[in-house]
Amino acid sequence: MREPKLISPSLLARTALAAAPLLLGQTLVRVTEEGEIRCRIVETESYGGAEDRGSHAFGNRRTNRTEVMFAAGGIAYVYLIYGMYSCLNVVVGEMDDPQAVLIRAVEPLSESDQELMLRHRGRFSGKAANLSNGPGKLCRALRIDRSLNGYPLVRAGGVLRLESGDAADELPIVQCPRINIDYAGEYALKPWRFYIDGNPYVSVKDKHPMPWRG
Repeated sequence: MREPKLISPSLLARTALAAAPLLLGQTLVRVTEEGEIRCRIVETESYGGAEDRGSHAFGNRRTNRTEVMFAAGGIAYVYLIYGMYSCLNVVVGEMDDPQAVLIRAVEPLSESDQELMLRHRGRFSGKAANLSNGPGKLCRALRIDRSLNGYPLVRAGGVLRLESGDAADELPIVQCPRINIDYAGEYALKPWRFYIDGNPYVSVKDKHPMPWRG
């Protein structure tokens, strides 16, 4: 078994559109008081820069919430939806260029990882994939909240970190439009959601996905 190593900083220096598919297959690690949880990233969405109408930072909008998106790549951007569910994003790209990748779904790597996630979800029923097949679900299962906003993701031994996993070019990656951004006009149609085709933990399977060519 190979020794885990942190993800390459060069991947996180890319734009969101370039980084989003490359984060698939990588390992998201969360350390809680009850133990360490390791997951495989299986679905992402790109939110790329000031021109993207789907982005919180559209038009270079700098607020208390979005300021973290303007940092150099390698930290977490955690925000709330509906005032109650956390969503985890990986900030990527260069300083002052607001780029982020939403982590939409993850797959636990072992039974022990799954057991801890189930414990964190509390009263959970249904198929195993429902445990973390959505951005709010995975944050509840991994106990990720706003306290981790701005946390560095490439720190050895960090309580939230990204480690190297499978190479993207070895995975059956597809792309399609993002979800729930009807307000984004023509940007709602951009094929900027990426997932590992056939993985049961993907939140929503698109009817007509396109193969990602890299």
